[in-house]
Amino acid sequence: MFLNKPTKIFTLLSLLALFAVYSHAQTVPPLESIQSQQELEKAVAALDAALFDSFNHCDLEKFASFFADNVEFYHDQGGLTLGRAALTDSIKKNICGKVTRELVSGTLQVYPMKGFGAVEIGVHRFHHPGHENTEGVGEGKFIHLWQYKDGSWKITRVISFDHHAAKRSYSPQGPLSTKRKSKE
Repeated sequence: MFLNKPTKIFTLLSLLALFAVYSHAQTVPPLESIQSQQELEKAVAALDAALFDSFNHCDLEKFASFFADNVEFYHDQGGLTLGRAALTDSIKKNICGKVTRELVSGTLQVYPMKGFGAVEIGVHRFHHPGHENTEGVGEGKFIHLWQYKDGSWKITRVISFDHHAAKRSYSPQGPLSTKRKSKE
């Protein structure tokens, strides 16, 4: 069967749209198929990477897709933000184009929450691209409570705390490292 040119174009565009929707879907396995601590850590690390890729690139639609509608976000300096829409709006106003985040290597901890999902704990750094000489690097700790429900992983609670300026120092073994300023 041969298709005319408009039908071929429509079919191709439909397939591309379907691929685009599928590529945004989470590729992390469902909770019930995760059989080991290592698999859980890999799943949560993938979720963290995808979440903060959308954060760093200001892809607000994708960013919002990682949060439950009724997310509670507790921040030691910013206070409480309730709901996905308010959180996404806050990111749009305060973060987009101003701040990027990196997970501090070796700090990610993941624990199972039976029948619910997982808790993720770690340390991350915040950079101010193009302004790091004047604004410096910030660092803080975080806790994310991930729930697996209705076929997807969502964050239901965030606690973001212990924010402070990270002191830069140069290591004789290699590139720039960042250490916390003492409180003396």
